[in-house]
Amino acid sequence: MIAYRKRQPYISLVNSYLIDSPQPSSINYWYNLGSLLGLCLVIQIASGIFLAMHYSSHIELAFDSVEHIMRDVNLGWLIRYIHANGASFFFGCMYIHVGKALYYGSYRKPRVLVWIIGVIILIATMATAFMGYCLVYGQMSHWGATVITNLLSAIPFIGADIVPFIWGGFSVSNPTIQRFFALHYLLPFVLAALVVLHLIALHVHGSSNPIGITGNMDRLSMHPYFIFKDAITVFVFLIFLCFFVFFSPNTLGHPDNYIPGNPLVTPASIVPEWYLLPFYAILRSIPDKLGGVLAMFGALLILLVLPITDRSLYRGLAFKPLSKLFFWLFVFNFILLGNLGQLHVEVPFIQLGVNSTIFYFSYFLIIVPVISTLENILFYLGRINK
Repeated sequence: MIAYRKRQPYISLVNSYLIDSPQPSSINYWYNLGSLLGLCLVIQIASGIFLAMHYSSHIELAFDSVEHIMRDVNLGWLIRYIHANGASFFFGCMYIHVGKALYYGSYRKPRVLVWIIGVIILIATMATAFMGYCLVYGQMSHWGATVITNLLSAIPFIGADIVPFIWGGFSVSNPTIQRFFALHYLLPFVLAALVVLHLIALHVHGSSNPIGITGNMDRLSMHPYFIFKDAITVFVFLIFLCFFVFFSPNTLGHPDNYIPGNPLVTPASIVPEWYLLPFYAILRSIPDKLGGVLAMFGALLILLVLPITDRSLYRGLAFKPLSKLFFWLFVFNFILLGNLGQLHVEVPFIQLGVNSTIFYFSYFLIIVPVISTLENILFYLGRINK
């Protein structure tokens, strides 16, 4: 059996990634988020295919087709709630996964390519989720699509032409929903391909570890040690997902999305899904329309500068109290931005949003390089004084 799994070309590939792959013995449960994200993607693609069989992408039928799935299709309510709550769990795991990478320095050499592909996956997942949210065509879906797509009109020279091109008319209409549906169905398979590239790049140098030093001294095979460890977090993940699906399926959604989309009635407050709120808050914190759009996209793209701005001699924050302090301040600031994104634009939330946005960008451009350089000096002085 051992010779067979190593001799056959395709099975040997699976063997090198999932069975014999050597992993640092010190990696903890935070490293299990990758397998959970893979599970989330499989759940979303599988449930999405079944939903697509009964969904109608015509603007007059979209909302009713979702209600038809919920009421008339056998177990349609279950598939829809798994898909809707699965998206929220997908982003929850993704944000924790990114946070783990920031904490343990997984973005540093020689894993820069892994980090770049990961950021691309994050952006593509957000685009996919936004279009899926619009397909329900409830009130918040319609106005969310209108507001977010209209932001592209801020692009100089070509913005005024791009927006009608995306809409397929003069407002969010039937062609918009049909295009969003086609892209929402296609992009998860593109995401799956990006995930494969992510794994290939990771496989070159292997996983990092919490200590921040080379893990080549002490490694264990992926199976059975880490496969069993992954199975534990998968079990816990499914318990939480089932709790939301069966007992609290609408907690993570917006009640206005149970009202059919109406372009003549504007909601009191237009907010996207919770996982987009931090970036929506950054968008609203900039008074200028173009500046807000640049800040929102810049908040994602700025992740790419971390391998350059982090000047530390050692990977990760395990032995860096100053960096730890500012990392947790950054996490608190990100959660604060998420809360500000759902609040009305009024005093004192306006200034609080501006301050939080400044801190968000300062963390990557000022705090990380300054603190990492300071810690390098302290490490150097500590070694001299020994």
